[in-house]
Amino acid sequence: MEERNIARFPRPVFGRIPNFIGAEEAASRLINTNMFRNAKVVKVNPDSPQRPVREAVLRNGKLLVMPTPRISKGFLLINPRELHPSSYEYASTISGAFRYGKIVEPENLPEVDLVVVGSTVVSIYGERLGKGEGYSELEYGILIEYYKLLPEVPIVTTVHDVQIVDSHIPLEPWDFTVDYIFTPTREIKTVGERIRPPGILWEYLDDKKLNAIPLLKELKLRKELYKNRY
Repeated sequence: MEERNIARFPRPVFGRIPNFIGAEEAASRLINTNMFRNAKVVKVNPDSPQRPVREAVLRNGKLLVMPTPRISKGFLLINPRELHPSSYEYASTISGAFRYGKIVEPENLPEVDLVVVGSTVVSIYGERLGKGEGYSELEYGILIEYYKLLPEVPIVTTVHDVQIVDSHIPLEPWDFTVDYIFTPTREIKTVGERIRPPGILWEYLDDKKLNAIPLLKELKLRKELYKNRY
């Protein structure tokens, strides 16, 4: 993407979900689907290439659930009905989401009916790679654990066409697959097995990750207390 000069700020794109020229067109393809029109609550990752999706969620009167970066402060909920339309663009940025959104405990979030994730690379079979630290998977697992997300809810990604590969990407046990890929030029329904983890796979999390994400540490403690009680 850097070599072809289709990357967009922030650059260089290494070590992050890469922003790309055409992100608005990819978002437009998504928002013109019945899947998006029928959704009332949409979870979107906080990365730059999905900012147009977040703005579209607000402009279409839907509730936006946005994880804070690295899930360090949990989840933000942004209600467009509480904002003036002139604020939607800024509210779709990270700083704007913190200003106009509210940090909400997972148990108090509305049930999500569409998930949008960023990708570094994605296959036609639905397998994807993010930044390599598993945050999208942890966010998914947390929402599953709190019954705020059902396995049948569609997961989609917006990427540039060059980020799509036609070979399999190896998956870890906690990985999910995406159902649709939206690019500046096309919509792709993935053709592989639909994979959804059952929740947080605690055996793969170390203390460093738990301490970095207080929400995870609290959730694990709750589950242990419940287990010991019953």
